[in-house]
Amino acid sequence: MYSAPLRPGLDVLRDHIHLFNACHRGVERECLRVTGDGHLSLSPHPGGLGAALTHPQITTDYSESLLEFITPALADPVRTLESLDDLHRSTYANLGDEFLWSSSMPCALPAEEEIPIAMYGTSNTGRLKHVYRKGLALRYGRTMQCIAGIHYNFSLPQAIWPLLGGGNRRERTDRDLKSWVYMGLIRNFHRYNWLLLYLFGASPAVNADFLRGRRHELERLDGETLYLPHATSLRMSDLGYQSHAQSSLAPCYDSLTGYIDALVMAMGTPYPLYGQIGTHRGAEWVQLNTNILQSENEFYSNIRPKRVARAGERPVEALKDQGVEYVEVRSLDINPFLPLGIDESQAHFLDAFLLFCALRESPLLRDGEFAQGVANGLTVAREGRRPGLVLQRGAQSVYLKDWSNELLADIAPLAEMLDCAKGGGSHRQALAAQSAKVNDPSLTPSSMMLATMSERGVSFNRFAMDQSRLHAESFRKRPLPADRLMAFRALADASRAEQARLEKEQASGFDAFVGAFQGSLLSLSGDHATLI
Repeated sequence: MYSAPLRPGLDVLRDHIHLFNACHRGVERECLRVTGDGHLSLSPHPGGLGAALTHPQITTDYSESLLEFITPALADPVRTLESLDDLHRSTYANLGDEFLWSSSMPCALPAEEEIPIAMYGTSNTGRLKHVYRKGLALRYGRTMQCIAGIHYNFSLPQAIWPLLGGGNRRERTDRDLKSWVYMGLIRNFHRYNWLLLYLFGASPAVNADFLRGRRHELERLDGETLYLPHATSLRMSDLGYQSHAQSSLAPCYDSLTGYIDALVMAMGTPYPLYGQIGTHRGAEWVQLNTNILQSENEFYSNIRPKRVARAGERPVEALKDQGVEYVEVRSLDINPFLPLGIDESQAHFLDAFLLFCALRESPLLRDGEFAQGVANGLTVAREGRRPGLVLQRGAQSVYLKDWSNELLADIAPLAEMLDCAKGGGSHRQALAAQSAKVNDPSLTPSSMMLATMSERGVSFNRFAMDQSRLHAESFRKRPLPADRLMAFRALADASRAEQARLEKEQASGFDAFVGAFQGSLLSLSGDHATLI
């Protein structure tokens, strides 16, 4: 059996097993607002939800119609999902006759130019967010920005770091030690992310109109639906959110410094096609700059190192100054069978999987290993349930089923340790559920979705709308208690007041504000970056 060793210190951790109770995780869920007939809502962000610019938990992503829920980072995944449940129930109290879309791939969309870009008011900060999204529309199209997913944010407990340093502890500051471990987690995640796509991919089909006439290799399931019979996640395939400009960007995951340098270079390097567009049409801003990336948030990745930034601080500045605080997993589809798009079993497995990635030895990515990981992910996204599917592991070809079972066996000790720390057997049960999917692909969400559509004789859009209605009923039958509803109303009121304050107190014009935003990279860039 192929198996790499765990980092030195796992035996030490067994003597401090209580520390596993202090891992934190938060969830960000994106979802479209839709009308009762399964079309994109064109109405503004509901006023009762507060100001999208300043609300800490309910905002918008690309579109005015694309909600994003953000839970706090909590030590108990059950409480994290309870928080996400509260956000859904609060939203439905303000949604009128609209629904939250149950799938990652979009509903029936209007013409490209009619998809509304998110608005954030007249403050410089709000205008910056809006212009950034206008740039995304020019670069990738509005339709692509309507794809939704779930982000899983995970951090190790503070008390674990002295135990993970091993023999290298004296050579690293606390900041460097944390970043070293988290970057190792990220390298291993790139090696094994394909497993998550197989287990949790839930986008094997799309509305035919989604492709807008683009060439594709999908098959027709019915008059309204395109699919691939063995696909797990078309969202994570080459049909999803991809960037030709970013294909030239090769972030270095060997170190945090290398990663930051790659992002800063991309944010300072002009891209000819974007240069032809320019930043203005007349007096109107249409994108923040003409570089490969307008900002660090534009970088598309399955996982990111993250640090909560202070007010006025850019994410890349926060990483440079204070190091990695947590990782953001971005490759998870919304499960249309689950009201929240994710459940406790998936969260328990993700915790064990991410601990495994953090604690397993993680050599630097060499000899095309990163490209191989990307290729394996694309293969699984498009045909992960194909019988006898083979992936590449270095120079070796290996069956997906065999490699999956090897990885699950290696993750098992982490699931056991988590159960010992928390009591019960929820992590081992979650692991067993994933093992069953490996041995029986019909249990995967992607397979269940296609089977349900076939049994009901419905299109993708009809299936997802039916699920949206079921989930809406479950939330509306459980309205929030009065005190919780009042707390959300207070958050909404405070967010509106804060947006009004920003709009009233801004000290400079927008052009100067964008110039300062661009200039903030000067302290990070080196001679290699060209900034506008």
